[in-house]
Amino acid sequence: MSRLAVAARAVAGGALDLLLPPRPLDEASRETVASLGLTSWAWSRISFIEAPLCDGCGKAFDYDPGEGVRCPACAARAPTFDRARAACVYDEHSRDLILKLKHADRTDLAGVFARWIARAAADLMHEVDAVTPVPLHRGRLLARRYNQAAEIARPLARLSGLAYFPDALVRRRSTGSQGGKSAQARRRNVAAAFVVPKSWRARVADARVLLVDDVLTTGATAEGCARALKAAGAARVDLAVIARVKQAQARPI
Repeated sequence: MSRLAVAARAVAGGALDLLLPPRPLDEASRETVASLGLTSWAWSRISFIEAPLCDGCGKAFDYDPGEGVRCPACAARAPTFDRARAACVYDEHSRDLILKLKHADRTDLAGVFARWIARAAADLMHEVDAVTPVPLHRGRLLARRYNQAAEIARPLARLSGLAYFPDALVRRRSTGSQGGKSAQARRRNVAAAFVVPKSWRARVADARVLLVDDVLTTGATAEGCARALKAAGAARVDLAVIARVKQAQARPI
């Protein structure tokens, strides 16, 4: 019956697309698309990150140095999280879409980003047990009404058949925006800001966790989260994001 239901939904969805062709997520375009997503014009401008990559932070290499090689920054100072992957480069094209999700109530973008991340982090997905989002402080969550990282993490867990840990991390103090801060100031800003609640520690213990966020800048927030998860007994913590900046001192977000 479940297969019949899936088939019926697919047929109904196809019929609806014929009657009301879907509009692209990039609203400035008048072009229709075959399914929910970007037009060919917008798609061609997203700088998706492809192998070869640093096995640590996921930064793209200009040439292939071999399997498992890490960039000089990761070799000099290994991040607290084990590995990271990003779907694309954070630039003027990806930034507009990410900010629509983050600040303009465009939660319809979350499923698209989840599929991007599932592809980019495919080599990590079969090695993790659960997906958890980087949390917002409750004050910011009340103001924004939703956590953009959670909106991505939930469909990502469903797509990958992984457990979803929605509240495995809590941001116990308001850290303010990371935008405009140096790498060192970002680390100080989130120091000891995250904790695994007692009610989640049994599930986190020995689990391989995939941490999900929207953008990787210096990695300070991700490291703070990874430190809290590992202190609670997580076996490993990997990171997956929509986009990563080209350099640590990138345009503030």
